Amino acid sequence: MSFIKVTPEYRPQIALIELNRPKELNALNLELMGQLRDALQELDKNDTIRVIILTGNEKAFAAGADIKQMAGKSAIDMLNIDQFSTWDQIRKTRKPLIAAVSGFALGGGCELAMTCDMIVASETAKFGQPEIKIGVMPGAGGTQRLTRAIGKARAMEMVLTGEFISAYEAKAYGLVNKVVPVEVYLEEAVRLAQKIAAMSPIAARLAKEAVNRAFETHLDEGLHFERKNFYLTFASEDQKEGMQAFIEKRQPKYKGK
Repeated sequence: MSFIKVTPEYRPQIALIELNRPKELNALNLELMGQLRDALQELDKNDTIRVIILTGNEKAFAAGADIKQMAGKSAIDMLNIDQFSTWDQIRKTRKPLIAAVSGFALGGGCELAMTCDMIVASETAKFGQPEIKIGVMPGAGGTQRLTRAIGKARAMEMVLTGEFISAYEAKAYGLVNKVVPVEVYLEEAVRLAQKIAAMSPIAARLAKEAVNRAFETHLDEGLHFERKNFYLTFASEDQKEGMQAFIEKRQPKYKGK
């Protein structure tokens, strides 16, 4: 059974992945996450795709993990299942990944949205890490990415109380990029994707790596990594085209080479 819908050419150079467990508010079971990992890996290999959008539906991006799959497990069961190895593979997606979020993005759903590079939210979106209310805590990056995005005090409050924040609060805190009416949230994600797809895909990939490195290392090492990737862009035809187009006052035509 397929728990996701993949449209490789949703728009030119833009792929769309839709989480598809509507009755369960797109709860993230092991099968869905495995299918999502496989789809992202395939799209990463597809040279015609430059940006990927991940979404759910108007009611829910994803309302959390599938609790029924975990409730009776022991610590050793969870260790052996090793569900987070799938998350690690998703995190390694090289192409820019945009989350289009409407409705609930809770627990694993919030963590999945934060795994993406940018978040476009509808006015109805709600973000939260309510794991504390069922006797556990975030396990797929919620304590780490949320803290980096919105700061220690706000993250601590969300994680320890399980309370949700609105789309507008999430934007004010720096968690999401844009908040728009629910009728246009997916199209707004497409507009953002189109802007990125118009850039050199090589430069975009290297820039994404460098920005992510800022969260994983100290400043000196991050600057060294950024400089290395900057030099690497000069090995591409896109760099020559981009700079020549600027000199000639015309739009560049990037080929991803």
